[in-house]
Amino acid sequence: MLEEIDLSTVTPGVDHTEMDAVAQFLASHDLDLDGDLDIILVARHFGELIGCAALAGGIVKCVAVAQHAQGLNLLPHLMTELSYIAHARGHAHLFVYTKPRYQDLFTSCGFHPIVAVPDQVVMMENTPRGIRGYTEDLRNYRRIRDKVGAVVLNANPFTKGHQHLLREAARDCDYLHVFVVAEDASYFPFTDRLALVRAGVAEMSERDHIHVHPGTTYVVSKATFPSYFLKDSGLVDMCATAVDLLIFREHIAPALGVTHRYVGTEPFCRVTRQYNTDMHYWLERRDLPPSFAAPVQVVEIPRVAAGDEPGSQAISATNVRRLLELGDLDQLRPLVPDPTFALLAAKYAPDAPPPPQRASTRPC
Repeated sequence: MLEEIDLSTVTPGVDHTEMDAVAQFLASHDLDLDGDLDIILVARHFGELIGCAALAGGIVKCVAVAQHAQGLNLLPHLMTELSYIAHARGHAHLFVYTKPRYQDLFTSCGFHPIVAVPDQVVMMENTPRGIRGYTEDLRNYRRIRDKVGAVVLNANPFTKGHQHLLREAARDCDYLHVFVVAEDASYFPFTDRLALVRAGVAEMSERDHIHVHPGTTYVVSKATFPSYFLKDSGLVDMCATAVDLLIFREHIAPALGVTHRYVGTEPFCRVTRQYNTDMHYWLERRDLPPSFAAPVQVVEIPRVAAGDEPGSQAISATNVRRLLELGDLDQLRPLVPDPTFALLAAKYAPDAPPPPQRASTRPC
């Protein structure tokens, strides 16, 4: 029957009639049509829609096969063709979220599990070397100490608030690993954010027992935690935060021997505040199956205030960006380390030519 099946692509926002048909097909399988799809691959048998799969960047979404077409090897056929399309669009490394009962089906299509949220979802990737290769590299930076900490920062941009968090965390543990979120969905590009964190750490007396790592797809990315980059919608996907945090607990923390994860208290951003709460739940839980890695203790460090006066607000990257937009460098100056101020004044201030390309989403 496979030779009688026609595969074709649908472009969201262009093929409206086809999109309606796909939406109805997915609804008949209790699935929603995601709003962030780049392209959809559909399978038709003499005009009847019998299967589909879509891409949103490197994430496979909206996968469904009609019940009467199951058992015809259609899913591997769709996944193979979709991988060709993804590769041509620059996404050789693919991820998929699926329910645990479908894990074997995706395994037969060449996907490998990264992490599972019990009874909820499994995150998989289309390579056996993905997370395994990453953690093998991380082990080169492992330090044998009693108390090893980790901090994950977006640093958009790096402020004295971030510097305070790293200083307090470094003083509380024997060695500190700092990860800078690599996803380029922030006001400042990853290369600038990473450079600012490294320059800010170099100013600190604790710098000799801090290592700054560039983030990867496995550390707060659109693949592991898409809601983080959709803060304007106010969406927090419990499963997505669980996936992101369990990747840290199951893979990153054991590779580096991390015992504690440090985070700043969050008075402003609802999504980040919820993430902190979820962090306690997923990293500290001791009632998970024995196959799960050891718990990681979460330590929340109070934010440092912008001034000495009572009632002074905590330093936030959001406020730094606001002052930068206003061109108020005098108010901005005491909120950021010297390297950050130098870069903002030279490259990002309203009168600093040429203007950088800036993304629309603005995580903290």
